[in-house]
Amino acid sequence: MREQFEAELSPEIKEKVKKNLVYAALVSISMVFAGLVSAYIVSMGGSFWLKTPFPTPFFVSTACIVLSSITFILAVKAANARNKRNLVVLISITFLLGIGFVISQFKGYGELVDRGVYASANRILVNEGRYGDYYTLKYKDKYLVVDGNDYLIDGKKISEQTKNEIRAIGKQLENADRLDGIKGLKGYGTDFVLFYNSEPLAYLNEELVLPDGTKIGNHDLYRLRTWAEHIRDGRGDFFVKGEFGKDFKVYYKSKELAYKNRALYLGDQKLSPYLLNKAMDSADTASSYLYVITFLHLLHIVFTLLFMIRTVSYSFLGKYTSGDTIGLRATGIFWHFLGALWIFLLLFLLFIH
Repeated sequence: MREQFEAELSPEIKEKVKKNLVYAALVSISMVFAGLVSAYIVSMGGSFWLKTPFPTPFFVSTACIVLSSITFILAVKAANARNKRNLVVLISITFLLGIGFVISQFKGYGELVDRGVYASANRILVNEGRYGDYYTLKYKDKYLVVDGNDYLIDGKKISEQTKNEIRAIGKQLENADRLDGIKGLKGYGTDFVLFYNSEPLAYLNEELVLPDGTKIGNHDLYRLRTWAEHIRDGRGDFFVKGEFGKDFKVYYKSKELAYKNRALYLGDQKLSPYLLNKAMDSADTASSYLYVITFLHLLHIVFTLLFMIRTVSYSFLGKYTSGDTIGLRATGIFWHFLGALWIFLLLFLLFIH
């Protein structure tokens, strides 16, 4: 019935119907992304905001989507000229460039994860278990100091080998608050010693005790566990990895903050206790929006690529060179829209993120 009904429609009506369906879909998608972009901007209002460099693979994916639009335009021209060979080659290249876009996007997500930037809204600043608030470490008779995300001994950044050795210490203590005690700490008292509020802790009967024999309480053991997790993961004052000001920046109400002596400054003034507490409780909403916006766009690309398999097969079968190119052109309109949408999102995120 459907085929018979479509066969009775004139080519002009068919084209108008298909284009109207595509345009309706484009309007719906535009409204969704307009809502996300607006929410992103509103969320920045009075919040602390993390900005990180844009992943390099995202620029590669931009080149893929731009080139794919060009090859799609040439493919439509080849179809109109009834040149099956060129059509097959060009539409296949378009499809492969689309696959390249998807691969580059996932590589970009991998780069973000390597930097400690995750889709889940982690906090910007380390709060519970922050190094030096309660616990510090003496490693091979030298005190370990934290500055930003750097670990230092004698004022110098520690080597990769030392980092790994210290991370191993953190791994030993990552279950410090379990009920059956801290099992078999290797190297305690010789390679490393923990300090609680500047007092050295002894390790006796699988428990940590103060110089007066008092055991560490449950809440302090929880603090030790989170402290150990930060040590294990090589995390200092920030959840995101890298150097403050170079690999990432923190803003408050569109104003860039400075960091020195383990404190944040707004201009020349150290953050007030109220703002510091607010900063400590602030989640990295910016990165969550980055993932949501780009991944939602990626889903549309993947969906279109699945549909484009049909377009590629029709090209091989020569259906578009028969003069009926409405389906090809409708797919092209949607593909060009997704390309233009990506460029808009890229510029928006570059400016704001």
